[in-house]
Amino acid sequence: MGVTFEIPNEYGFVVLVLVSYVVLNAWMAIQVGKARRRYNVPYPSLYAIESENKDAKLFNCVQRGHQNSLEMIAVFFATLLVAGLQFPVAAAAIGALYTVARWFYFKGYSTGVPENRHKIGWLSFLAIWGLIIITAAMGISLIVRDLL
Repeated sequence: MGVTFEIPNEYGFVVLVLVSYVVLNAWMAIQVGKARRRYNVPYPSLYAIESENKDAKLFNCVQRGHQNSLEMIAVFFATLLVAGLQFPVAAAAIGALYTVARWFYFKGYSTGVPENRHKIGWLSFLAIWGLIIITAAMGISLIVRDLL
């Protein structure tokens, strides 16, 4: 005996937000590659060493902007895709906010002044908590549905 369910048509918005974040992530990776050449930070070094490279902080800020986005990608994808099954429009809207805020986070960080990542980028943290909350709401609704 299998379980069947219907994916709502609005889930397409969720998929498009996911694709937009994949494109953003690729763009950030390209920016890190450009910064490697500009600031002379060869592979396989993940970060520049300040005592060896006068532009270390500039490169490291670009790298950290991308690295932090990679550190959050699993949580973002999981909550976006799961919450979107029950709340596709809300998940897509919050996911779009997260994606746009991540662009600002990266751009702010890339200035070489780490505090600039928070000017608009802080909204990405608000958005990820929004996705976590609606994912939890979905889990709770599945449990409660069977109890009633």
